[in-house]
Amino acid sequence: MADSRSTSVEAEEAAIPPNGVQADADPTLEGDGFVTPVKGPAAPGIWSSLRPLLLRLHFYAGILVGPFILVAALTGLVYTTTPQLESALYKHELKVAPRGDVDSLASQVAAARRAVPDGTVMSVSLGAGRTDSTRVVFSKPGLPADYTLTAFVDPYDHKVLGTLRTYGQWLPVRAWLDSLHRTLHLGEFGRNYSELAASWLWVEVLGGLALWIGAPRTRQRLRRVLLPRGGAKGRRRTMSWHGAVGLWVSVGLLGLSATGLTWSAHAGTSIGEIQDALGGSTPAVSTALPAADAGTSGTAAQGDVGIDAVAAAANQAGLRGLVVITPPAEAGSAYVVKENTRTWPVKQDSVAVDPGTGKVTATLKFDDYPLLAKLTRWGIDAHMGLLFGLANQIALALLALGLIAMILWGYRMWWLRRPTKSGGAAFGRPPARGAWRRLPGVILAPAVVVIAVIGYYVPLFGLPLLIFLAVDLIVGALRSRRGRGVA
Repeated sequence: MADSRSTSVEAEEAAIPPNGVQADADPTLEGDGFVTPVKGPAAPGIWSSLRPLLLRLHFYAGILVGPFILVAALTGLVYTTTPQLESALYKHELKVAPRGDVDSLASQVAAARRAVPDGTVMSVSLGAGRTDSTRVVFSKPGLPADYTLTAFVDPYDHKVLGTLRTYGQWLPVRAWLDSLHRTLHLGEFGRNYSELAASWLWVEVLGGLALWIGAPRTRQRLRRVLLPRGGAKGRRRTMSWHGAVGLWVSVGLLGLSATGLTWSAHAGTSIGEIQDALGGSTPAVSTALPAADAGTSGTAAQGDVGIDAVAAAANQAGLRGLVVITPPAEAGSAYVVKENTRTWPVKQDSVAVDPGTGKVTATLKFDDYPLLAKLTRWGIDAHMGLLFGLANQIALALLALGLIAMILWGYRMWWLRRPTKSGGAAFGRPPARGAWRRLPGVILAPAVVVIAVIGYYVPLFGLPLLIFLAVDLIVGALRSRRGRGVA
């Protein structure tokens, strides 16, 4: 079957030296394409010692973790369509025909209570525009953890348009796709898949960037760093596309990796602790009532001024657009009213309103958030396609498509590296083992410390790396012993 294989691949395989080092480990650009470097000892220098190690790590991480990253990319690509899916599937619940003045919020909430008699009101969301329905969110016995039941009310006649099971503010289709992307619908155990992908995506991106940019090229062919090569064939053409596209999408992929880790099960906890230690945690408006009013405020004494008065107080305080009102969590605490506009510019101001007097007792502006809290908010919203609307969705879709293509190109390069003359099934040849031994101590020692620290805080990076190293050492020892036995 060797005759059916490309001659360019055969030429590459023939150039692989006996120690198994890839012939194109240090590709250069001469004339119109990549050429195999001259055999012999590597040029002295840190990069010549570091590159084989990066190549081996990039190769094996791509082979072993690639499937997890591919699934995350595919499910993320589908997730980018959720705003349009929600608009199409739930148009009846979400949209109304504007006519006259809106009814009171109290009447709308009362209608929602009648539709969900065994529920407890958790929040009320006012529509941002005149064509948006009002959402009344209930907790209810029998719902899965973190799920609620939302009643959609026509604000002009307080007619209940329908009820839907929701996850936070997500409607059923987005909640289903969100769970697919995060857990593959496998519960808490499934979160490990997406965390593993996020924990290794940045490693693959940074390693690939170093390998691609660090490859020696002539000044005339420097543009090959940015653009795929025309006219190349076989594995070289695939590598060109893999590297050039990877360069273009690298910043976006690093952002997805970082923001994905922020709400992961294991690394997310560590990141949250670090953020808190640096004073960058997301603040919340105080719901404590002033000491002077504590004995007279609240439903127990003065009664409740009502949700309409609370909404009016928040409006006077400057809260506009999509506003969420949360009733007091307990006696002696305030209503919380918060803007929930997560598109740019972000509007996340919030106020606390005394239920007994209707006065604003505390205000928290998004402008006053710590910088780390702002960055977290912006990063998460960008990851979810919310920050810049349709442009954000398109950018995420392009990133997902680019990542999918790079993974497939990577597997194709592995396939094209397989032996072509031995017959039978065979895997592509990996980079040579033992590259770490050639690293200078001044590089190896701090690298081990840095990797250990990262592995501690990002355990689904550190644990797989330890397993890989252990298996690699065992396999290397067995092969070395077998070689001595044959000799």
